[in-house]
Amino acid sequence: MTDRISKRQRSKNMSAIHSKNTIPEIYIRKLLFARGFRYRISNRLIIGTPDLFIKKYNLAVFVNGCFWHRHINCKYATIPKTNIKYWREKFASNINRDRRVRSELEKQGIRQLIIWECTLKKMKKNPEYRQKILTQIIDFILSDEKHGEF
Repeated sequence: MTDRISKRQRSKNMSAIHSKNTIPEIYIRKLLFARGFRYRISNRLIIGTPDLFIKKYNLAVFVNGCFWHRHINCKYATIPKTNIKYWREKFASNINRDRRVRSELEKQGIRQLIIWECTLKKMKKNPEYRQKILTQIIDFILSDEKHGEF
C-alpha cells in the first residue's frame, strides 16, 4: 500500500515530533508541580534522559508515547502500513533501548515511573479518572516501590 502523502510532507510531519517538552509531558509536569513536586526536566546526567527526575524521591519519570514505545494492547500502538520492515526494526530497537535503560537505572538504584500517553489522554477527558490516576501516581512517588506504570 502506498503512502497517502508525499515523502516531503511525511518528512515534515515526522520532524515536527519533539523528543522533549511534548504536550503530554507538560500536562503531567503541571499536575505534579501544582501538588508541590519539584523536578528537573530531561536530565542528561541520568541514563535514558528521563522526562522528569524528582531528586528528592530518586525517581526517573518517563512519559512514553504509545506508538514509539509500543504500549502493549494499546490502540495507539499501531504499525504503519508502508515500509513495514523499517518500522518493525525501529520499534524493536526502541523496545531494546527501553529495556537496557530500565535495567541500568535499576542497577543504579533509581526508581522508575512510566506514564503512558493513552493514560494522559484519558485523564484529560475524564476528571474523575484524572483524580484517581493522579492519586495513584502520587502514592507511588511517596512509596518505596521501585517501578510504577500508569
